[in-house]
Amino acid sequence: MKILALDLGKFKSVGCVYETTSLQHRFEATTTTAKALHDLLVEHEPDRVVIEICSIAGWVSDLVRTLGIEIQVASTSHEAWRWKHIKRKNDRADALKLAQLSAMNQLQLVHVPERETRQWRALIKYRHRLIGQRTQSKNHIRDLVNREGLWLARGAGAWTVKGMEQLAELARPLKEVGLAELWRGELAVELTVLEHIDQQLRTVEQKLDELGGAEQRVQLLQTIPGVGPRLAEALVTLIDKPQRFKRGKEVGAYLGLVPKQIQSGESNRLGRITRAGDRVLRSLLVEVSWVGLRYNSWMRAIYERTRRNSKTRKKIAIVAVARKLLIRCWAMMRDGTTWRPDHRTA
Repeated sequence: MKILALDLGKFKSVGCVYETTSLQHRFEATTTTAKALHDLLVEHEPDRVVIEICSIAGWVSDLVRTLGIEIQVASTSHEAWRWKHIKRKNDRADALKLAQLSAMNQLQLVHVPERETRQWRALIKYRHRLIGQRTQSKNHIRDLVNREGLWLARGAGAWTVKGMEQLAELARPLKEVGLAELWRGELAVELTVLEHIDQQLRTVEQKLDELGGAEQRVQLLQTIPGVGPRLAEALVTLIDKPQRFKRGKEVGAYLGLVPKQIQSGESNRLGRITRAGDRVLRSLLVEVSWVGLRYNSWMRAIYERTRRNSKTRKKIAIVAVARKLLIRCWAMMRDGTTWRPDHRTA
């Protein structure tokens, strides 16, 4: 088998052509453009292409697939790929190691979905970025007002219509305030920023609702009491193809909702969850699990059974609910079935 391992760079990439039968290899540098990589693939005609997961792995995978070549995308966080006690590391060494690990089937591979799914997933993450910017803006406004000896209502009360009107009364155009009241001008600017973020967030959510309304799997997951469009669309885009998981345990491990295992001899200790996989989806699962305790008797039963009436096990219990919810959602997408309450726990 001929393997072409690519160490992708922003402007330049290094390829390693590796023959698995003779173990011979040679290197070739190229620019990181679609045309240059296409010419490299056509010239060497490899049986397999191996790359690392990175920001440009998507379009490179699309290019390789169009030529009918097997593509492997390696996870750089896996233990086999970590460089330890290495004093010489460069692009050629990276490419050669990729090829050798691929030949021995020792790479942990990453699923790269089709372009449409990647674009949808990116828009979901952009929404969370906007939410972070909005939270940062609100925190700055609260700090700015508190600094002047004034106080806003706690929690969401400060951002109601009445609360925003009170903030608008305190604000002044920056060009009209004097040196002693610059904070009022700063407040006016920050309120404008907050309004702009809210407007953009509504636009993004409107587009996400449109995409989710046209996807049957998103509608399917929303039959679960407590699950809304934001979690449903995140699950659909991240899991993508449910058939690539054989068991529910694999899905839980994929999202980092399983405990770390430390085993040595007779000792077998389970620690905190691994936190592998997508952080946004994991936080959404936990958030929906807290809300679902009020609406879903199945979630409430799992929570109470895991908590064992202990106040110190609340976080452990809610993670267990999130993991069970993830597996149920995966099974529903795999089988194409709507929500069926578990009569044993309902």
